[in-house]
Amino acid sequence: MKSANFSKHLLEFKNPSGTSRGILHTKETFILEISENGRKGIGECGIFRGLSFDDVPDYEEKLSWLCENINEDEAFLKKELLYFPSIWLGYEQATLNLKHGGKIYFPSEFTEGKSVIKTNGLIWMGNPDFMQRQIEEKLKLGFDCIKLKIGVDWSAEKAILKQLRNRFPKEKLELRVDANGGFTFDEAGTVLQELSELGIHSIEQPIKAGSWRAGSENEIAALCEKTPIPIALDEELIGVLDFEEKAALLENIKPQYIILKPSLIGGFSGTDEWISLAEKMKIGWWITSALESNIGLNAISQYTFTKNPKIPQGLGTGGLFTNNFESALKLNGDRLSMVAG
Repeated sequence: MKSANFSKHLLEFKNPSGTSRGILHTKETFILEISENGRKGIGECGIFRGLSFDDVPDYEEKLSWLCENINEDEAFLKKELLYFPSIWLGYEQATLNLKHGGKIYFPSEFTEGKSVIKTNGLIWMGNPDFMQRQIEEKLKLGFDCIKLKIGVDWSAEKAILKQLRNRFPKEKLELRVDANGGFTFDEAGTVLQELSELGIHSIEQPIKAGSWRAGSENEIAALCEKTPIPIALDEELIGVLDFEEKAALLENIKPQYIILKPSLIGGFSGTDEWISLAEKMKIGWWITSALESNIGLNAISQYTFTKNPKIPQGLGTGGLFTNNFESALKLNGDRLSMVAG
């Protein structure tokens, strides 16, 4: 018989980290442990307050329910946890870790320390000097793909991008931007054109999510149809948990890319569904962590490797916190690897 318990952990940022949704100082998360026959599996239920679909008052109550019903059939648990994607991911992780032991979730050449995952360097919002310092640090480390958070002060952000592009042509430095829904539809049209002139690879979520649903004008689809640079959907995927609804979203919007955050979109199984649909429709994708601790980041990185990613992934967040857990991951420049053993 299995037993399970969970504990709350408050991650503290080394430096306040800015997005168009505000400044982040701490990040709440929950660690789930499942035990059976003297073995233990650990997973992370990485709720993102203010963003996660399951940011609801009875979140901890649902975690308690899972622990009490941990011996129920997995299909039953998955159905009951459909609207709690971060809890389901924690369960998936803990179950896999219980099976494989140590720090292993998805055995592969990555977990053996033989292969790496190429990542992008993330630049957080802030004043121009702060952003510039982050950029120089990433360049010095050898990143040739950098992602900047934008959408607070577009004039200043554009100046930084222009300066970067003047130093490095797009063949030498790939630039991605993430607006987190920070622009209006009218603003986005202008921003997309200006980004195109700067040779930007893609923009994530230029406008707020939800305009594709019935009764709206489907502004995001209009942008994707005429955009001069690729648009990647991010927040748009949150809360879309039914397979048919996922297919309808992609068919209605026809994005160039989707960004996959397992904690927010239904765990590994939910991410598998998005990838299968995207590849069928010839839509690109990459996987990004969502400020998980090193426990969740480790599991998500191992999963990402099994999907054979072709472009840089967004997995390098473990060093943001002062009180993170011990990590099996190592970032050497833009190459993420795992220390075997």
